[in-house]
Amino acid sequence: MTRIIAGFAGSLPLSVPRSGTRPTSDRVREAIFSALEARGGLEGLRVLDLYAGSGALGLEAASRGAASVTLVEKNPAAARVARQNAGVVEAAAGKRGRADASPRPRIDVAVQSVSAYLRGAPVVAGAGFDVVFVDPPYDLSEAELGEALSALAPLVADDGTVMVERSSRSPEPTWPAGPGAALVLDRSKSYGETVLWWASPA
Repeated sequence: MTRIIAGFAGSLPLSVPRSGTRPTSDRVREAIFSALEARGGLEGLRVLDLYAGSGALGLEAASRGAASVTLVEKNPAAARVARQNAGVVEAAAGKRGRADASPRPRIDVAVQSVSAYLRGAPVVAGAGFDVVFVDPPYDLSEAELGEALSALAPLVADDGTVMVERSSRSPEPTWPAGPGAALVLDRSKSYGETVLWWASPA
């Protein structure tokens, strides 16, 4: 069972696709969001969740105050589950007490490949994504991941954060180094079979 950990939707259960996805464990999700809270939290931020699967990472961000969340998932069955989970979180946002004046998060589900989404996403100066989760299938090649990161880099806010989740058997991702669209490694940490790589714009 996957659940939202904290925020206005805390403890709500999320559905998980029957196959084809690899949900992030509760332990790793807690580590991810503890790190983000230590960096200032998610209140009012724009979040992008690539290879979203059930949408658990992006929806956790919505529950913790993100202003907008985009879930990108090409598998139609998984995308249906992500949309269902988004509805559960949006309903919870609508039930918050009157004392909570925070606006409801905007949650979008893009049913397309990551490469297609990134190619079509507009580059808007000063309005990039503040937090990006990149949690591809472990069998995604390093070359494909590198291409996705290169396409992503121009879409990240100047002070944004990119988190890549990979198998501990995978090498460090190839970070894009082009002028005006580079990402540099901040740190990495292993959690059993999983490694989290944290990067930011150069």
